[in-house]
Amino acid sequence: MLTKRIIPCLDIKNGRTVKGVNFLELKDAGDPVELAKKYADTGADELVFLDISATEERRKTLIDLVRQVASTVNIPFTVGGGISTVEDVDILLRNGADKISINSSAVKNPDLINQIAAKYGSQCTVVAIDAKQINGEWRVHLVGGKVPTEIKLFDWAKEVEKRGAGEILFTSMNNDGTKNGFANEALAQLSDLINIPIIASGGAGTKQHFAEAFTIGKADAALAASVFHYNEIAIPDLKQFLKQQNIEIRI
Repeated sequence: MLTKRIIPCLDIKNGRTVKGVNFLELKDAGDPVELAKKYADTGADELVFLDISATEERRKTLIDLVRQVASTVNIPFTVGGGISTVEDVDILLRNGADKISINSSAVKNPDLINQIAAKYGSQCTVVAIDAKQINGEWRVHLVGGKVPTEIKLFDWAKEVEKRGAGEILFTSMNNDGTKNGFANEALAQLSDLINIPIIASGGAGTKQHFAEAFTIGKADAALAASVFHYNEIAIPDLKQFLKQQNIEIRI
């Protein structure tokens, strides 16, 4: 059995790490380079860096900051935000990213998934899906959750897998920042539907929430931000807790 992964997420705006609730009311959470080093040193399995305003501001990802973070960590490093071409991917990989994450650009140009997977491999290709449950139906949202679409979460997840994505980063907008737990029902449905790994995102508030994402939600990895940024949960403590629950985890 593959070990489950714990992944801190750095949401970046104006060069700083930020965190909000339901994608709104962003607050400063610290220096991304310092946070990245702390997480790598304390046992995070991977790190995700999302330049959350790049798409909205129609610019490319902050390359200098990516390079600085990459130089301080020795764990797999995924970068997303403002990626719309294969050339963008090439620049990020050359500046220290191990994987890239595409979201809005994948919906607008689904063939981009095929192109990236063909050139760099599925293991490098993460598709992030931000979805909101509206009247019982999970709908995909774009541009940092600001633009709703008619696309259904489960249909899009199936297409993403078929086009060559190696992993899906699913964020529940309903759960994001609430600290009430992950969207485990939707996660379990995704897990039953597709064969590629799923990263759970949105809602972590306690160690038990991580355990439930892995057991009830069947997620392969759990991503969180504020509980780590504000020192509410320490990664070594979380991993010991999960091990005690008989969840396969790398200590």
